[in-house]
Amino acid sequence: MSKRILFLSLISLAAVSAADKADKFGVNLYQPVVVNGTAFKAGDAKVEVADGKAIFKQGKLSAAVPVKVETGGDKFANTRIGYNADHQIKDIYVGGTNKHILFQETAGGQ
Repeated sequence: MSKRILFLSLISLAAVSAADKADKFGVNLYQPVVVNGTAFKAGDAKVEVADGKAIFKQGKLSAAVPVKVETGGDKFANTRIGYNADHQIKDIYVGGTNKHILFQETAGGQ
């Protein structure tokens, strides 16, 4: 009986920690972009999505922007970044997952 309780407790703990874990992935910015007022150079950057926000990090630079995460049926083969006419990021399809991240407008611009 105690083994069963221990097993169920471990399963519950694993489920809670997985739910709290943020999505983290790397992107390659092919052009300079501005994310919520912070300018990022072309090159590698890290993105963490949690609590309705995407946090971009490149070296010492960091910026957060509100996002909406959608899940599709099929996994995307590659990470793909969509830009709007002002060269701002409008969405990211995360390669190897079925997640589509849509960027929300902010008062200061993305």
